[in-house]
Amino acid sequence: MKKTGVLRNLSVTLMIACIGLMMLLPIVITFTNSFMTEHEIIGNYGLVGQMSLAVQGESPAFVNLKLIPDWLSFEQYGNVLLATPTYLFMLWNSVAMVVSIIAGQTVVGALAAYAFAKLRFKGREGWFRVYLLTMLMPFQVTLVPNYIIADKLRLMNTAGAIILPGIFAAFGVFMLRQFMLSIPHALVEAAQMDGAGHYRIFYRIMLPLMKPGIAALIVLLFVDYWNMVEQPLIFLEDAFKQPLSLYLSRIHKEAQGIGFAASMVYMTPMVLLFIYAESYFIEGVQMSGIKG
Repeated sequence: MKKTGVLRNLSVTLMIACIGLMMLLPIVITFTNSFMTEHEIIGNYGLVGQMSLAVQGESPAFVNLKLIPDWLSFEQYGNVLLATPTYLFMLWNSVAMVVSIIAGQTVVGALAAYAFAKLRFKGREGWFRVYLLTMLMPFQVTLVPNYIIADKLRLMNTAGAIILPGIFAAFGVFMLRQFMLSIPHALVEAAQMDGAGHYRIFYRIMLPLMKPGIAALIVLLFVDYWNMVEQPLIFLEDAFKQPLSLYLSRIHKEAQGIGFAASMVYMTPMVLLFIYAESYFIEGVQMSGIKG
């Protein structure tokens, strides 16, 4: 029986390890290929898009997938960070939009979550369910109303058309409310008995206890809005106002080296943020009751 249990655990471990390696392989390939020269990348991936030759009766074309570059080169990073100002310009567009959305939704979500979780008023649960319905609607359903509102407010082709709907999205309210429900209401009652108002209770008691939940919300919002494509594609006509996520999709096969380096720079903020807030993120997700 012990041998059977050991074999079972070993099989599960190997299966998980294989799945993990498969998930990490694209990142590893992107990282190592970003240090190749443009000439080497063209030689390895120049046949991308020609896989249909075999269908036409010609010999099939295959990509030369390499993990280790022949020569270590920082040429692509120089092209991305120094020789391509469009990349940096759109990078700062992404930073400005994402930071504004995260800051606004965190503030609005924390205040609204406190009201829905700790204040007593008539119809609280009903209003929360109605508010929660907006989170369940897909982007395609709210696209037309958002477009009409942005047009009426003269926000089309501006960052405000993306930032404002993001600030008042329902996800932040839902997540922080779930987190606040895990905080004992006795703390609020004790503070009220000492004469504290709602502002002091929120600022002195709730915010310090909400740090894990806020950290988890920031990570999730950053990943979501850092990778947004549909919103800027629809609301921003000027290419110089669009975020970096759209720029990466427009890199031609003639500049594949820049694509690898740009992808690594693009992934770096998400990885660093998750590493920095990992412990808070795990605790916040566990206490808020959100499951993947």
